[in-house]
Amino acid sequence: MRNFDLSPLYRSAIGFDRLFNLIESGQNQGGGYPPYNVELVDENHYRIAIAVAGFAESELDITAHDNMLLVKGAHAPADTGRTYLYQGIAERNFERKFQLAEHIQIKAANLSNGLLYIDLERVVPESSKPRRIEIR
Repeated sequence: MRNFDLSPLYRSAIGFDRLFNLIESGQNQGGGYPPYNVELVDENHYRIAIAVAGFAESELDITAHDNMLLVKGAHAPADTGRTYLYQGIAERNFERKFQLAEHIQIKAANLSNGLLYIDLERVVPESSKPRRIEIR
């Protein structure tokens, strides 16, 4: 029997049982650029930090649609005329997707010191919360 490393499945889903939902949908996040962190701030608040060094605010695009958070970074095409002896700083465009749970809302995004922070909050409507039923 083989052992499978399922840790990549835990990295890109926020706010629900990540493993089974990602296996069911067949979504697997490939690649490691740009690196990011997903932080649980408290029970209903999350924060995503994406390393976007070298990107200006105008070169970043954050979109949310149908429980999918899409973060894109695109440099304007420019001919710098530089000749690199070694290029270790990635300057390529990227697209990063995060599957969000049903009641996750994006509250804010800010860029600070080369990190893009996206704050998320779980807002469950009263009609979906558990309610106590009295026994008579």
